[in-house]
Amino acid sequence: MLFRSLRDNDFLIKGHRPPLNSFWACFKSIFRIHTETGNIWTHLLGFIAFLGITVYFLTRPSIEVQWQEKAIFSAFFAGAILCLGFSFLFHTVYCHSERVGRLFNKLDYCGIALLTMGSFVPWLYYSFYCRLEPKITYLILIFVLGTGCIVVSMWDKFAEPKYRPVRAGMFIGLGLSGVIPAMHYVITDGFYEAFKFASLHWLVLMAVLYITGAVIYAVRIPERIWPGKFDIWCQSHQIFHVFVVAAAFVHYHGISEIAEYRLSFGDCIEAAQS
Repeated sequence: MLFRSLRDNDFLIKGHRPPLNSFWACFKSIFRIHTETGNIWTHLLGFIAFLGITVYFLTRPSIEVQWQEKAIFSAFFAGAILCLGFSFLFHTVYCHSERVGRLFNKLDYCGIALLTMGSFVPWLYYSFYCRLEPKITYLILIFVLGTGCIVVSMWDKFAEPKYRPVRAGMFIGLGLSGVIPAMHYVITDGFYEAFKFASLHWLVLMAVLYITGAVIYAVRIPERIWPGKFDIWCQSHQIFHVFVVAAAFVHYHGISEIAEYRLSFGDCIEAAQS
């Protein structure tokens, strides 16, 4: 039998891996078909993709990408890599033992918080490029909220299946905290500026993807409606994973656009004088 405390979806009936008690056996199971195959590969491929993008971006010569941009984008890259990496590791070693499963389950949730925090850094940096006070204020806000999510994620009780809606709701709340700086920008600069120069439309699309995926994960559709029919493919967790990867790519495109726009104006003193 699979560890009952770790099996958090009763609508998946068959195809579970048995306890393997070996990391080597767990990693070999990546290439087998079971309930976690889709969960593993959706984020493993995303992990590899962002690792490649990060290496390419950070190795660009300074004439193409300056060190400041590399540092700011690194916050997002680190969040994406850690989130996707922790996720595929959790779903891979989930069947090792209850102790190992719980540890990596915590890291999985920490990765979500780190991705959310890292995603906000470049957007806030470039949106409030010449406004230090709101930029620092919102960065601190996101850091405090994200740290709170990480702390709560480390509690054993938080990982119990009955807290699934709470887990999803808490991380949705962390993501929705971005509404505050977004509204600030809209109020001070207007909708046109926000959508044309602050890539707000990409931020909104990213949020929609994250929230939609989280809601699907929380309500466990479609397997809740047809138990046993989505044991291997197209279960809610896999759909959630696809939405997360898509949202990360959307955000990368958005922050690339806003960075290109802001840097085209030179530094803040030059922009103010022009």
